[in-house]
Amino acid sequence: MPTSHPEWTATLVRLLSLASRLEDEGHYNVAKLARAAVDALGRRAAYDALGAAPAPNLVEEVRQVTEALARLDAPGELLAALRRGATALAGGHIPSISETPHPHVCRTCGYLVMGAVEEKCPTCGAWPASFQWFAPNYWFDAFDPFAALEKLRQTPMHVAALLEGLPAEALDRDSGDGGWVIRNVLMHLRDAQQVLDFRLDQFATEAHPILAAKAVWTWATQEAERPPTTQEIFEDYRSTRGKILARLEALPITAWWRTGFHEEFGEVSLRQQASYFAAHEITHLPRVESLRNQLGGQ
Repeated sequence: MPTSHPEWTATLVRLLSLASRLEDEGHYNVAKLARAAVDALGRRAAYDALGAAPAPNLVEEVRQVTEALARLDAPGELLAALRRGATALAGGHIPSISETPHPHVCRTCGYLVMGAVEEKCPTCGAWPASFQWFAPNYWFDAFDPFAALEKLRQTPMHVAALLEGLPAEALDRDSGDGGWVIRNVLMHLRDAQQVLDFRLDQFATEAHPILAAKAVWTWATQEAERPPTTQEIFEDYRSTRGKILARLEALPITAWWRTGFHEEFGEVSLRQQASYFAAHEITHLPRVESLRNQLGGQ
């Protein structure tokens, strides 16, 4: 059903209303289905829209959406944060946590607060602890320490399986769609891992480290000081992963909850950093798999 269809919007609102009523009466298993349906419908519509038109200029898109929200009487704090975010993007830097604080939304009535919630909801009286925190990504809390370790152990094996049998030239071959080639993906995995390794040093030597925001994704196409072959990049990634696993496995479990201050995300724990990297790198494997499939069909 297209999003322009009147029933599409009405159904989303109805599902959210139904979920709230179900939760009020303790029927959480049915409520979760209603909320999942809303998320699935919204994500599918966004996925279809991404494939149907050229990618818009991100800065202009944020500004246009902000003005659309203003016409819908969205909270002023949210609008101001979006405008600061657009300004940061236009200036070529990563929006910081001070510019774009974490939003919290009242689960009962939808009242939105930017930053920490310190008072009861002025609309419905809900207590601060009941507000929903909207994290910058799900990766922070994707895995507990043991699950994060297992994912960090498995991923290099998955990558190795995807590379098996591919000739060296295929790893650098342009796919024709403007996206990363396999070499770029592997460079990104290696670069991200180096950031994790450095942050482990910080957590080990500093009481409350400051974790600098890094635009790691921009490094994937920079060839300066890179190993000459893609296979060497992978071997570096795989060998360093073994060292990182050994460091993490040697930590007492309480050390995973040590915290630092991330310039982009605010207060984060070592556990969240490990979970972030373990979950994040998995999201890049479909690209390698897709490129492998293309190469197999040639």
